[in-house]
Amino acid sequence: MAALQVSTDKERLDIGLIHRFLATEAYWSRGIPRATVERAIDGSLCFGGYIDDRQVAFARVITDCATFGYLADVFVVPEQRGQGHSKTLIAAVMTHPQLRGLRRFNLATRDAHGLYSAFGFAAPARPEMLMEKLDPEIYTRAPGKP
Repeated sequence: MAALQVSTDKERLDIGLIHRFLATEAYWSRGIPRATVERAIDGSLCFGGYIDDRQVAFARVITDCATFGYLADVFVVPEQRGQGHSKTLIAAVMTHPQLRGLRRFNLATRDAHGLYSAFGFAAPARPEMLMEKLDPEIYTRAPGKP
């Protein structure tokens, strides 16, 4: 098994792979337009995971690099799962110098609580303080329709 190499070099990212996965396989972003993925990458600290220079994993953090971070769009391509790559990827995120010492680091997950709890994530201490504005159909609704 080849070891996953993690890089924050945006020039190495396979935008086509990332968009394809997010638009067709990820439950949280079905139908996301490529232009939206590109804007999200531009505004985030991104982590690509590579085996033999081929991208097989991705994560991004929306952050001010001082007090807050939000971990998003984490995935390992299906054919590379079960080999510990997600742990390697999240370890690289959690030890990145720009993300050390954040007061709050958030994420949302439907099915990977075990992975993230191993890195110190837990349910919000005070969920009554959190709010969100969620539009889960935004990428699948016809443009211009509310």
